[in-house]
Amino acid sequence: MSYLSRIHLNPMRARTQQMLRNPHILHAAVLYGISRQPVQERVLWRLETPQQHRLSVLVLTESAPSWEHLVEQAGWPGAQEPQFMVRPYEPVLNQLQRGRMFAFRLKANPTIATKKPKAPSKEQAQRLAGDRPRGVRVAHRSLPDQITWVTERLQRLGCTIPTDRVDGDDVPAVRASDRHRLRFHKDGRRTDVPPVVLESVVFDGLLRIDDPDEARKALLYGVGPSKAYGFGMLTLAPPRSAQTV
Repeated sequence: MSYLSRIHLNPMRARTQQMLRNPHILHAAVLYGISRQPVQERVLWRLETPQQHRLSVLVLTESAPSWEHLVEQAGWPGAQEPQFMVRPYEPVLNQLQRGRMFAFRLKANPTIATKKPKAPSKEQAQRLAGDRPRGVRVAHRSLPDQITWVTERLQRLGCTIPTDRVDGDDVPAVRASDRHRLRFHKDGRRTDVPPVVLESVVFDGLLRIDDPDEARKALLYGVGPSKAYGFGMLTLAPPRSAQTV
C-alpha cells in the first residue's frame, strides 16, 4: 500500500523559509513523518507553490505517515481547517490503463551522463582522469534539451507525450516552467565543500499510457535523479483538469 499526502506550509514561518532555501532540510522533515527510523522505504516529495500565501508539499510514502511535526514547525498549528491530508494511492494506480490519457506534472532535474563534458568541474575532471571513468552527470540547461529529455524519459517509462500542431510543426504537448538553478549547502552554511547545484524544471503536459506496468513504476519510484531533493515525483490528473493529483 502507498499513501499520497499534501501538507500545507506557512510561508511566513522562519522554518518554512529555511526549507525553501535548502531542500536538504525539507527532505529531513519529510523523512521524520515515517515512524520506522531510519527510513528504509521509498519516499518521493515535491514542493508546490500554487498560491502566494500558501505552499504545500506532496509526499508519496509506502507506509501511513504522520505530519503533526511538520505542521508544528512550518504550518498553522491550532488552525481550524485541516493542515494535511493523507489518501491511499491505489485508486490512482488502478486508473493506469493502456491508451488512457492524463494531464501530468513532473518537477525534474534533467541530466545526461557523459565522459566529455564541455566545462567539467574540478571534481568531475578528477573522476574522468581515472583509468576507467564512468562518466559524470551534466545538467540539460537549454529548453529544447529539457523538452527532449522529458519526452524520451517518459517514453522509456511506458508513456508517450502526444504532439500538438504549432505553426505547421508537430511539438510535444508539454510546457516547461519555473526553470531555475538551485544552489545550496547541505548543512545550510558555506564550507569548503562545494555546494549542491541542480537545474530545476517543472513540466506540465499530456501523456498517454502505453505500458501500465512501467507507468506504475514511474509513479511509485520517480523519474530522473535528485529525488532526495524534491525531484522526480510524477503526478497525474484528468486531461481537462489544470491541477495534478
